[in-house]
Amino acid sequence: MKVLMVLTSHDTLGDTGKKTGFWLEELAAPYYVFKDAGAEITLASPKGGQPPLDPKSDEPSFQTEDTERFKNDAEANAQLAATVRLDSVDQKDFDTVFYPGGHGPMWDLAEDPNSIRLIEAFIAAGKAIALVCHAPGVLRHVKNSDGSPFVEGRHVTGFTNTEEEAVGLTKVVPFLVEDELISKGAVFSKVKDWGVHTVVDGKLITGQNPASSAEAAEALLAALS
Repeated sequence: MKVLMVLTSHDTLGDTGKKTGFWLEELAAPYYVFKDAGAEITLASPKGGQPPLDPKSDEPSFQTEDTERFKNDAEANAQLAATVRLDSVDQKDFDTVFYPGGHGPMWDLAEDPNSIRLIEAFIAAGKAIALVCHAPGVLRHVKNSDGSPFVEGRHVTGFTNTEEEAVGLTKVVPFLVEDELISKGAVFSKVKDWGVHTVVDGKLITGQNPASSAEAAEALLAALS
């Protein structure tokens, strides 16, 4: 089983002067769900090399067993430091793709033609895909073969408006994940802020927030088997 995980290369949080990137738990938790299931994992990002870590996700209050395991895993860190360039990736080489979130993807992956084409290629090949937290926002420009929005009529979740409000970034992000998916015709569901919530709609799996990332990865494994 070959799993592709796509990370952001974007490190600037709007005009705030603060840094952003990928959210550590959303990489670490799925990484070990896949690794412990015997998967071969490839990490990719638009620019390749070391992707930026959202410094907030490295704060003590956001650490979990998985994040600690990842930080102490020399092999995983070497892999992270050398992500492959997204434009070099072909869906034919993988069984599935997983997009961790963090705020970074909203700026680069959501608009990246390579990312959009890649997701559309996985869909066309009938392969399952999973995205968690802010990453479902990268589906905003993904289309079906007839040109309609991919998420139209599909059941999804993602980082909610109230969760974005809680972290004080409603006016900073380029769009709100919940509003954007609904505007494209998605059937958006959610639970209380920071609750675990994963939605499976056929081959599309989405998770609401960091706490949902392991469950989303497990749902993806189940879809593959």
